Amino acid sequence: MSNVGDTTADELSFGPFRLSVGQRLLTKDGARIDLGARALDLLIALTLAPNMVVAKKDLISRVWPDVIVDEGSLRFHMTGLRKALGDGQDGARYITTIAGRGYCFVAPISRSGRLRQGSAAPDFPHALLPGRLDRMVGREQDVQRLAEKLMTSRMVTIVGVGGVGKTTVATAVAHHLAPTFNGAVLFADYGMLSDPGLVAAGIASMLGLPVGSDDVRPSLIAYLRDKQILLILDTCEHLIDAIADLVATIVDAAPQVFLLATSREALRIEAESVYRLDTLACPPDDPELSIETVLSFPATRLFIERAAASGASLNLSDQEVRVVAGICRKLDGMALALELAARRVESYGLTQTATLLDRHLTLGWTGSRTAPPRQKTLQATLDWSFGLLTEVERLVLRRLAVFVGDFTLDAALEVISTSEMHPPSVFEAIDNLVAKSLLATHPLGAMMRYRLLDTTRAYALQSQTEAERAGLAARHATYYRRWLEQFGPDWPTLSTGLERLPYFVSINNVRAALEWCFGEHGDIDVGIRLAAAAASVFQVMSLFPECQRWSERALLALDDASKGSIEEMHLQAGLGISRMYLQGGRETSQAALVRSLQIAEERGNALDQFRILGPLSMLSLRIGDFNAALRYARRCSAIAMMVDDPATVELGRFFLGNSLHFTGDLINARIELEAAARSEPRSQRTPASYVGFEGRHLAGGILARNLWLQGYPAQADYRARQAISDAAKLDHSLTLCIALLGGIAVFLWRDDLPSAEEHIEWLISRAGLHFLSPYVSVAQGFQGEVAIRRGDVKAGIEPLRRCIEKLHSATYEVFTTMLEISLVKGLVAIGEFDEGLNRINRTIELVGKNGDLCYLPELLRIRANLLLSMPGSLAIDAEACFTRSLEQSRNTGARAWELRTATDLAAFWVGDGRVRDARALLQPVFERFGEGLDTADVMAAARLLEKLY
Repeated sequence: MSNVGDTTADELSFGPFRLSVGQRLLTKDGARIDLGARALDLLIALTLAPNMVVAKKDLISRVWPDVIVDEGSLRFHMTGLRKALGDGQDGARYITTIAGRGYCFVAPISRSGRLRQGSAAPDFPHALLPGRLDRMVGREQDVQRLAEKLMTSRMVTIVGVGGVGKTTVATAVAHHLAPTFNGAVLFADYGMLSDPGLVAAGIASMLGLPVGSDDVRPSLIAYLRDKQILLILDTCEHLIDAIADLVATIVDAAPQVFLLATSREALRIEAESVYRLDTLACPPDDPELSIETVLSFPATRLFIERAAASGASLNLSDQEVRVVAGICRKLDGMALALELAARRVESYGLTQTATLLDRHLTLGWTGSRTAPPRQKTLQATLDWSFGLLTEVERLVLRRLAVFVGDFTLDAALEVISTSEMHPPSVFEAIDNLVAKSLLATHPLGAMMRYRLLDTTRAYALQSQTEAERAGLAARHATYYRRWLEQFGPDWPTLSTGLERLPYFVSINNVRAALEWCFGEHGDIDVGIRLAAAAASVFQVMSLFPECQRWSERALLALDDASKGSIEEMHLQAGLGISRMYLQGGRETSQAALVRSLQIAEERGNALDQFRILGPLSMLSLRIGDFNAALRYARRCSAIAMMVDDPATVELGRFFLGNSLHFTGDLINARIELEAAARSEPRSQRTPASYVGFEGRHLAGGILARNLWLQGYPAQADYRARQAISDAAKLDHSLTLCIALLGGIAVFLWRDDLPSAEEHIEWLISRAGLHFLSPYVSVAQGFQGEVAIRRGDVKAGIEPLRRCIEKLHSATYEVFTTMLEISLVKGLVAIGEFDEGLNRINRTIELVGKNGDLCYLPELLRIRANLLLSMPGSLAIDAEACFTRSLEQSRNTGARAWELRTATDLAAFWVGDGRVRDARALLQPVFERFGEGLDTADVMAAARLLEKLY
């Protein structure tokens, strides 16, 4: 057999099994395992060549030497063998199938007995294999894959950045495979060797061969020619040419020698198979990840274990685990960096260690005393790598440090090329830096992205001169200003997913450019244009605090010549919209948006006006001026109808439907909202929104409210859940929050408290993540209403009071009427009639003044019931309120409010002996409900009607 090794042994052990080859006996924990003769032959053939692929034809020729059989017989007996071994059960793994080739025994084997003559394990007195770590974190799959890859291809190079753990993994592979080679494993560390002429001599000396001659290669090759040995060649990058030449010779001349090299770049020889070792996986910056999930990442596990081993005491509270995750991300999951930082926790504490890393990467922190000099500090590791570069490569590496996070080749060529360094030289240097593991690559969309690890970037920044840094920063800012001006208008039009991701990952460079532009030595003019172009980008990403910050900075920097410019228009819109969502802000937000609209009317086009009128309508709703909101929405919709873009029309119809809904025109609101909601999905969003809104996603939550008010509770519930589900699939938190607000209102109106609670928690989490404080306040008010509904009235009243006060102070009035209704119900429940009456009267007055008439029927009904609950004879006033509520319900088409009022008024009349009038009032209202018969309001009406017959 060409692929089966020559060794035999009296006894082999693996897992709980012992195989005696001579006795043809397999036992498990001392008990005999009955195997058929063919299955036993297969097991012996595979175990005698562990971690090597044995071809199907070789197995067939050995097990059936005198019989012609097909592969079906082989598969049948292999299945029986695997079943007998329990392969695949409880994580046990013995035999793996190599598709199209054969089978491989992959479990570690220990041997006893004799080796055949000619393959005796050599004695390597000078070849000390480094000890295996007691526990290696996050590299188990790498070791297994490397072992399989090595036994298949014979020559593998582990390639990766300095400090990633190449030597650790190579050592683990050596220990894993040592039984396969009966201990014939030689570990050659080239880290301390600088003379290429001594490469072969280093191996020969460890083998005990004489090294007195100038060229020991012939004797070394002669020795290895018939040996089965595993050679580990560690740290090859500085001697790459000499080692590559020697390895190529060994591969050709010694067919049973297996070679595993570690290097920061590949050897680039024909026989080589490259295994790129990545940094350890880190948890993403996602506050919604559970602590258990964060702790499952190998980078966090390594850091915590190394910190504990160094004597640190960690409580591992939720907050501390988040700090650890941040450290791991800062260090890019690089094993050496994590270990060095973990050693500091015992001295500085976890929080202070993280703070030091945030201020500057401490490249001088020392590690283990026994580590090689090049790995005692990050500085030493990077010095080692830097010393292997050409002058051009060093210069390019220093200049690339101007980029933060991902960048494209186009960006690199434009920013770092100069008259002294032309693009071809830059391109070649980048290619070499990638090959030497100093520059990471990954495809994103249709374009390759590049990135310096933070440790490498910090090192490169230290090497920059002040003059070099200033010139690079200026070119960097100019490039991203042009890039945003070219592509920024497309951001709101991009669909979710991969199409938007390449743009989003560049935002770190925009941030860095803005910091420089508005810094001490920056370029204010470039900064103003950059901030104007970035405003819509920040809003699409729901980064409203950043949008507000940079819009304010740029507006303050405007000179007289720049006032009234298109840049000011975008900046004022960015400031107004971000303040609106962050704080509410009647005066500041409104003033900024009105100023932006003024410039749009003077200098902009119809689309510019549309993009500002929509937010002005939304702002007017928020500050409680519902009539103004409707005026802006009508203008917005009229402009949309003139624009040849279905997405813009859809968004215009949403703005109009939204305003009509709150002003109580439910019939026309439904027409507009349904038109917006039923539009077909598109691959692109409309450019008509600064914030990246799509009308069909916004319309769903408001349409759900509208349907409930019109008397379609089942449709409302379905529409609410669909709107939330659709919004959750988008990468747009603001859209999700708006959908959640609409859905929660429907769930509360339906008395579906479990659904309401679940979605309230979701709203608080998502709104809090993006600093949307008014939405958080509304959600907390909803929590108070749920508490009242569940009978804990006092616990619900105080949150509602605080919430309403916060919203009033922020002039965020669009939901205060709904929350006032909830508070009044709670006050009545504990007998606080005077405060309840004062609040309901004031709210009814404000509704009439501001125009949010959709709540007026319910307010009048609540007032009527409150009057009936108060001491004294107020029945006449109560009945008048009921009558007004019915009239208003019918005028607006709010059958849900009408049913509630009709039920309460009918009950009042029954108590007054007017049973026939009660039946005549309630029966026709109830019969108009053809759905939602299991909802609280409909069932209450049904129960009352039963008593009236």
